[in-house]
Amino acid sequence: MKRVFLFLMTNLAVVVVLSITASLLGVNRFLTENGLNFGALLVFAALFGFGGSFISLLMSKWIAKRSTGAHVITQPSNAVEQWLIETVRRQAQQAKIGMPEVAIYDAPEINAFATGANRNNALVAVSTGLLNNMSREEAEAVLAHEVSHVANGDMVTLTLIQGVVNTFVIFIARVVGYFVDRVLLKNENGHGVGFYVTTIVAEIALGILASIIVMWFSRQREFRADAGGARLASRDKMIAALQRLKANYEPSTLPDATKAFGISGVSKSGLARLFMSHPPLDERIGVLRSGSAGSGVRVR
Repeated sequence: MKRVFLFLMTNLAVVVVLSITASLLGVNRFLTENGLNFGALLVFAALFGFGGSFISLLMSKWIAKRSTGAHVITQPSNAVEQWLIETVRRQAQQAKIGMPEVAIYDAPEINAFATGANRNNALVAVSTGLLNNMSREEAEAVLAHEVSHVANGDMVTLTLIQGVVNTFVIFIARVVGYFVDRVLLKNENGHGVGFYVTTIVAEIALGILASIIVMWFSRQREFRADAGGARLASRDKMIAALQRLKANYEPSTLPDATKAFGISGVSKSGLARLFMSHPPLDERIGVLRSGSAGSGVRVR
């Protein structure tokens, strides 16, 4: 589940930095100079919200490589690397996308992830744990799952959803900050410390709560990627890969910022389930067996 958390944390950091920069440049004073200008605030929130989201998208592949220490295969040095390249190339051709970069990162768990700004400039990475513990058929299905994420345009869709979420977070945070500063603290001369502190705290808190929406989307796209993996590899191979993940589950060592982009996830219950980036493996296996996983990636 590495990829989504990496994206979320990068996005939150970018939005906070942009907000602080706007404050230093006096943008907030302009928005509240004659009372709260809701129209101008909404435009400001949309520009910064979508801006932060798209900056995160553009940085996603670079951050994924840096955070995992992934080694991109430029020239295969052994049979395993050659097989990885050939398998991803074949699946990418089936899915009608550009050839992604293929990488290996050192981690004991069975995991893999895909990321990138567009369908023709992506990265597919697998862990050494996956290569050491999965059969070729199971690994093929995992790669097909990740290629399906790329073909489905999940990163771009995630970015758009995050942009909308960011817009409302920035908008509401400033309304709350203005209320605390003017109504509760009775500050009538510009912005006091209360406005800035409240705005930043509200952005962080609302950003975490808003991640529930992003995580819901993340769970839905896992079902679609499973269906795409079944189409590119085979349903039996996809089910076998998920069963292997379940049997050999280890806590992910992927950085939080990229966890949501991996193939495996952590099962939770109660309210914690709202923050899950992946559905439970049993659910995913059940959906594949019932044939109700959706169309997944279209092979043309």
